[in-house]
Amino acid sequence: QVGGFAWENCGDRRDPVVLQSLSVAPDPISIPGSLRVSAAVSSGKAMASPLKVVLVVEKALGDLWIQLPCIDQLGSCTYNDVCTILDNLIPPGTTCPEPLLTYGIPCHCPFKAGSYSLPASDFILPDVELPAWMTNGNYRVRAAVSNGGEELACVKVAFSLQSQ
Repeated sequence: QVGGFAWENCGDRRDPVVLQSLSVAPDPISIPGSLRVSAAVSSGKAMASPLKVVLVVEKALGDLWIQLPCIDQLGSCTYNDVCTILDNLIPPGTTCPEPLLTYGIPCHCPFKAGSYSLPASDFILPDVELPAWMTNGNYRVRAAVSNGGEELACVKVAFSLQSQ
């Protein structure tokens, strides 16, 4: 399916962390604009530092999918320790931002095993200056999360972007 929002788990059945549901509106996603997201995740295992995330970001050019490089931490990047990045964004000891706080969703490692769900919540997408290669179009993102070489989760998401 080219264009439009879609998602799937891409790990094997033994992956302890599984995305149960994900919905995003509007479609296409508009920048700047409001984004309504709902999601549910189940985790059979605590996720602790170092949590490595490998992103592969592709953009459709006609019938071809082109892998976008990692530029300024955007694109197909490998983040060797997401826990540290989270600690830098949200200093430990401070409360998690809304709507995470309301729904008891943690924003720091370790993430305990269990089920987490985010009912439909609105996020404001600011008018950020996106690089020219991240403008309007159809995208595919594959995110693989691992710890010490063990894959914990893998999710693929497809979406369309429309910048104003």
